[in-house]
Amino acid sequence: MKAILFFLFSIIVSCNNQSKIDYDSNNPKVSFAVSKIQDQITDSTVYRNIFFKLKKDIYEKQAYEIDVNNDKVIVYASDDLGLMYGGLEVAEQLELYGKIKHTSHSPYILKRGLKMNIPLDARTPGYDDTGDAAQMNIDTVWEWDFWKAHLDQMAINRFNILTLWNPHPFPSMIKQHNFPNVALDDICITTLKPTGKENEWAEPQMVSRNVVENLKVVKKIRIDEKIAFWQKVMQHAHNRGIDIYYFNWNLCANGAANPVEPFYRTYGQPLWDEKPGKHGINNQMDNPINVSYYRDAVKTFLKTYPHVKGIGVTAGEHMMDDAGLYTREQWIWETYGLGIIEAKIDMPERKVDFIHRVWNTNMDKIFKLWTEFPDSFEASFKYAKARLYSTPTPNFAKGHIESMKEYGLKSWWNLRNDDIFVHRWGDPEYVRDFINHFQLEHTAGFYMGSDGYFWGREFNSKKPDLAGKLEVDKHWYKFMLWGRLAYNNTLDSDFFIHKIGKHFPEANAQKLYTVWQMASKIIPAVNCYHWNDWDYQWSVEACIDARNGFHDVNRFISNPTLKDSGVLSPKQYAENPKSEKTTPFEIASQIRSYATKTLIQVNELQTNSSSVELKSLLEDLQSMSYLGLYYASKIEAATELAQFKKNKNIENKNKAILLLEDCVGQWKVYAKIQDKNNKPQMLARTGNFDVNVILKDVENDVEIARNMN
Repeated sequence: MKAILFFLFSIIVSCNNQSKIDYDSNNPKVSFAVSKIQDQITDSTVYRNIFFKLKKDIYEKQAYEIDVNNDKVIVYASDDLGLMYGGLEVAEQLELYGKIKHTSHSPYILKRGLKMNIPLDARTPGYDDTGDAAQMNIDTVWEWDFWKAHLDQMAINRFNILTLWNPHPFPSMIKQHNFPNVALDDICITTLKPTGKENEWAEPQMVSRNVVENLKVVKKIRIDEKIAFWQKVMQHAHNRGIDIYYFNWNLCANGAANPVEPFYRTYGQPLWDEKPGKHGINNQMDNPINVSYYRDAVKTFLKTYPHVKGIGVTAGEHMMDDAGLYTREQWIWETYGLGIIEAKIDMPERKVDFIHRVWNTNMDKIFKLWTEFPDSFEASFKYAKARLYSTPTPNFAKGHIESMKEYGLKSWWNLRNDDIFVHRWGDPEYVRDFINHFQLEHTAGFYMGSDGYFWGREFNSKKPDLAGKLEVDKHWYKFMLWGRLAYNNTLDSDFFIHKIGKHFPEANAQKLYTVWQMASKIIPAVNCYHWNDWDYQWSVEACIDARNGFHDVNRFISNPTLKDSGVLSPKQYAENPKSEKTTPFEIASQIRSYATKTLIQVNELQTNSSSVELKSLLEDLQSMSYLGLYYASKIEAATELAQFKKNKNIENKNKAILLLEDCVGQWKVYAKIQDKNNKPQMLARTGNFDVNVILKDVENDVEIARNMN
């Protein structure tokens, strides 16, 4: 009997007739790590016995220790996740160094997550699906192979949280007994092609009438099959130590309410006078049917998906501050709050975390209602607004932190990357500084992602060998940096150089590490100088925004720099050139230095390698450099023109014209590299990213300068 029990709960695996691995075969987390170790064991591996042992209450959560004694290796941890991470460490040491050394680590940030806005269906879209990233990936959202690979890579990168965002996922994910007509069979896309006009498909959170009048079924699937699919995805996440959280915007009853008219825009006001949709559901806060529907949907959702760890909500732009019976906070409490509590009646042991985003609301109003919530309650804040790649020391959360202190709350930091979608970015020291800037006593965790871009499968590469790769594979270095440094913020350059060397064995890893980091300093420097808070206000890769189009030289004269950065805008410099603050010319010189050094080092790294990925990476670094040279000259030109406006010195104007002509030349090289590698794409939040079309605007800047009086 004892032998049988041992077989059920422990297994010894022989590898190449040498190494034996002793672990709990019923533990999927450890089994995953063991599979990675087996991949690295060869006939020359000296470690004959590898053991996984739980020591309850000895180590911190997720921590591990690797003990090495001659040919014997023991991985210790107090929980399954620690054992998995320890096993992955063993595999990685074998891969990078061919040997295992004594190691112990514990997490710097306990909860490390990704944010994904998921385009489930044209009838239940993500937040702003008017971009190619969403439209080209609706099929991907329903692809098992994608989620399996994506979740595996998250675990390897030490991410343990996945937040899935959708304004209203319920019709595509659950079947409600009390509202049976809401559930949606099949997967639909729209045959409309976005043109880049703001709100052409209604507000970003909503479904418009023109979209639903132009639907196309791309997959026949019943709601029961949809549920089974997401249960399988969430089970796999659980098996990789990844907790699932769902975030919604409100009030957006997509798939249940009637679709809205395109171009509609009203914030904080009663919405359109619409006819009730299914079961009388609409998008009005003061409709009691909506309250019943949402509460039942939340309850059903949690009972359908036992591996959902938490719910997050947004008091969105389509909620009035006061709608008769309800304030925003009252409505959210009576739907989400009570929906969770009702679900727990049937699942009393279930713990459901609740995350209330601090958007269109305040802590005082929230806490008047949520004091009775039985489980974890935390806030969420846009830590760097929409500019993750701007400065590693943003200070926007100061007021939010002060408001939380009275209630003893911690906050999740929403790290919004609405900057870099195409280029492969990688600066370990930037990431380390960013993470180290968190005030840990006020930090619940973080999740990193974008609002107008779905990080699914790469869709716009012109290179057949790269087209269709997972975004987490294309941008493997960037995702690894955020996950690994959040777990262990002491990882040094030697570790990352070895990782680069393993990924690109034909390259000089030390040089590639250095030049990759240098090139990656360019975009943050530009963003700090040309500061715009939100996603729709600025695309640094395209020099455009949603409402104004191209940011011409006049915009560069007046646009503010990052607050408290100590950097002068061209207009400020012209008014006070003797200021002791950093001048635009100094910023431009810094950006130009990054770009010039990168180009020199990339030339030294150019090889006859057959690696398409390495060639593409080096071209990305060149591309960022020419983009940097473009912005450096444009900043200088804007400063010369600002002075010309102030003093009418023709020399300033002539210098500006020459600099803007240089901008044209730099953009042409940038466009050539982009055109070689990538198709044009529609960006959901900022418009058409077509480098050749934008060139006309770049050329027009010269005429603006020539005609300036």
